[in-house]
Amino acid sequence: MSIVESVLAQVPEPLRSVLIKHRELLKFVIVGGTTFVIDNGIWFFLKLTILESKPITAKAIAIIIAMIVSYILNREWSFRTRGGRERHHEAALFFLISGGGLAINLVPPLVSRYVLDLEVPHVERWVQEVADFMSGSVIGMLLAMFFRFWGFRRWVFPEANARPRIVRVDPVDEELGHS
Repeated sequence: MSIVESVLAQVPEPLRSVLIKHRELLKFVIVGGTTFVIDNGIWFFLKLTILESKPITAKAIAIIIAMIVSYILNREWSFRTRGGRERHHEAALFFLISGGGLAINLVPPLVSRYVLDLEVPHVERWVQEVADFMSGSVIGMLLAMFFRFWGFRRWVFPEANARPRIVRVDPVDEELGHS
């Protein structure tokens, strides 16, 4: 039994049925949560150290690194039974769609910093950081997430059940004859 199936077994009905029906979306959200942590960890590290004067550049670098992790996790886990394309074509489309997501993600922090002037010296440092987080890590990321999920399913991993789903059997269950 996979980790997701183990967790889903603990969820009460009727929520379990909804989650199972939307398992792909659930996995996509888990991958997104993981890359959210990677993105923000790198972004805040860069913008508070070596790229202090270039927060949008720091955000772009963080998103690109998270994007690479996202490709691996989405291909091998979230959309593992989807496909229909050669890997190099699939990867090119993934990074093209993700590039669109990157552009969408950068618009809110650009507006926050350079249109609304929510940066030092116009506002206090804590206001700048809250505005950066809300615009780049909440609003921008949510907008980009919806775009990427739609684009990945539509163009990158278009065919459902293109790759076989591997059912993992617990060796202990197999020895006991419970498979």
